[in-house]
This record gives sequence, C-alpha cells and structure tokens, in this order.
Amino acid sequence: MRILVVEDEVGVRDTVCALLKSENYAVDAVGTAEDGIYMLKENEYDGVILDLMLPDGSGLDVLKKFRTTGKAVPVLILSALGGVNDRVSGLDIGADDYLVKPFAPAELMARLRALVRRRYQQPDPLIRVGELEINTRSRAVKRGKRMIELKPKEFAVLEVLARNVDVPVTRTMLWERIYDWDYDGMSNTVDVYVSRLRAKIDGEDEKPLLHTIRGVGYLLSASRA
Repeated sequence: MRILVVEDEVGVRDTVCALLKSENYAVDAVGTAEDGIYMLKENEYDGVILDLMLPDGSGLDVLKKFRTTGKAVPVLILSALGGVNDRVSGLDIGADDYLVKPFAPAELMARLRALVRRRYQQPDPLIRVGELEINTRSRAVKRGKRMIELKPKEFAVLEVLARNVDVPVTRTMLWERIYDWDYDGMSNTVDVYVSRLRAKIDGEDEKPLLHTIRGVGYLLSASRA
C-alpha cells in the first residue's frame, strides 16, 4: 500500500512517515500544497494524510483540486485546527476523516487502515480467497491450517492482489503500490516477489490461487481454473 503525506512540519512529517514505514507502507512525503497537488496528479495512492496549514496555501485547496480529478482515494486530514467549523469544512469539502494534532500514533494508523478497507469495500481486516486467509491488521497469513511466513515486501504484494481479488493487477500497479517515489531498483523486482509468493502460497497438492495473466500481470483468485 502506498500513502502520500502532505505536511510541512518536519518533525510531524518524519514521525508519520516512520509510523507508516513501520507497518510496511510505501510512503511519499512533501511539504507544500504545490508538491502535494503534483504528486496526487502523477501517482496512484491508497491513502493521503493531509495537513491544512501549508506554507504556500491551504490543505483545503489541495483537497478541492484533488477531488475535481474524480479519484476516489481516501484523504485523512491531520491538523492543529480542531474547532468544529474546521472539522466540518474539511469533511464537507471531501475529506474522509479528520484527526486533530497532537495525535495518538495508534489512532492515526487505525483510522488509516479503516479508510483503506473502506476504499476497497472490505470492512473486515480479514480477507479470504478460497482457503487462504490474509489478516491485513496483524499481517498473519495462512492457508487452511498452514501458517505462511512472508517478508514485508512479499506481504505488500499479496495485500495489493488481495485488495483486488479476481481482478488482474498489472506489474506497473504492483510496482507503484509497494515502492515510493525514490525507489530505483531492478525492473524485475515485482516478478521476483510474485515468484516467491507463489511458492509459499500454492503448495504442490493445493489448488493454485496466484495466476499469471499473460501480457497483463497477475491475479489472485480461487475461482479461476
């Protein structure tokens, strides 16, 4: 999952980014309204954490311009402006949630996870694909009674596929969801992770759940023959 943080206070921005990375999110972070608008236009995100008081404008202006694009990415406002009118304005303009500074880290992450689940119409943190169970909160994965140990990036790939179950996911989409703007790695990295994931998820005597769609990408499905 990939998150954009638009926050000009370096300390707050670093804290939020550290929290996100500790839960294996890919994170892009900027400190101005202009950069926030640019990043939102150029990239696809699973969620946005947005400050209201930015040095070159209001976060509300960023939100207004972003909502005109029609993208349905959830936006969580994180602001020191905690008045009722401030919260109402943010929510009415198009924010999905509003959290006042100072904030509890656990609450911020819980609210963000809830927004991501809502975006993918998966209110339960447990995603089931056949006998495969993926807990997006604890990051525990099992198939039947067999527990599956995954490395962080392997889980990140699996989560994207599970959020789009029965829908083919392109290599580009996987790349963009598990790496941030600064990543400059090998072009076949996604294929390597998918290969490792398939070896762990699909046992020799088990029905394949992870499929390659030639010329498109990959598909997680229990209904495909």
